[in-house]
Amino acid sequence: QVQLVESGGGLVQPGGSLNVSCTTVGDYVTSYTMAWFRQAPGKEREFVAVSTWPGGSTGYADSMKGRFTISRDNAKNTLSLQMNSLKPEDTAVYYCAADTGGIGSVRRNPDYWGQGTQVTVSS
Repeated sequence: QVQLVESGGGLVQPGGSLNVSCTTVGDYVTSYTMAWFRQAPGKEREFVAVSTWPGGSTGYADSMKGRFTISRDNAKNTLSLQMNSLKPEDTAVYYCAADTGGIGSVRRNPDYWGQGTQVTVSS
């Protein structure tokens, strides 16, 4: 089975930065398409960013472009999301996801989810 464990969440002031990570465990995880989603209480789950493989395709939601960077480190078995210029509206639980398909598949219905890590942007 595939297991995803997020870490690195916390409290950060508006305009600040935070890096959240997802440790991956399982066979063939390096070949999976990986993505970050987020969800605030009472709101729909929102796509954040996606990465197909190291050196492959990446994509971001419009509100994250230029602020967030998704990256993968296969040697450390981690997926990371570097978040800069954070805004209060970025407050949410951030989830790591993995899928055997491509970008479209992981955005529609990922095969695997992590437990999430809370990110709170507030003064």
